[in-house]
Amino acid sequence: MWLTINLNSETAIYTQIRNQIIEGIIAGSIKENDSLPSVRQLAADLGVNLHTVNKAYNLLKQEGFITIHRQKGAVINPAENYRADQDYLVKLSKELRPVIAESLCRGMTRTDFIEAIDIIYNEFKSLKKEAKNNG
Repeated sequence: MWLTINLNSETAIYTQIRNQIIEGIIAGSIKENDSLPSVRQLAADLGVNLHTVNKAYNLLKQEGFITIHRQKGAVINPAENYRADQDYLVKLSKELRPVIAESLCRGMTRTDFIEAIDIIYNEFKSLKKEAKNNG
């Protein structure tokens, strides 16, 4: 199974599913027009409630990552469907505010924070480049 859920994580299971699908897209293990497992199948595979998987899929649909077809199920959209727009930048700002505040409380400098972001960003950029070269 390409998805692994940590039941002891503070991160909600539906968020873990959502995040891992997005990471799979950037890594190239999930490609445009690929079908995801059905809600029932993925819930059974992961041993979670089907409403949890449904919530993850609905978030991905709202964010433009997938389209849900009656016959094909959940299908990965082309990248142009989920490019960063103004709404995404507002959402990003809201999500980063508490992370930045906590980092400052913990004594991180701006340089430390930017370096931490650069490391993660470059990991994903490398995955994307590798996926493109293998694709």
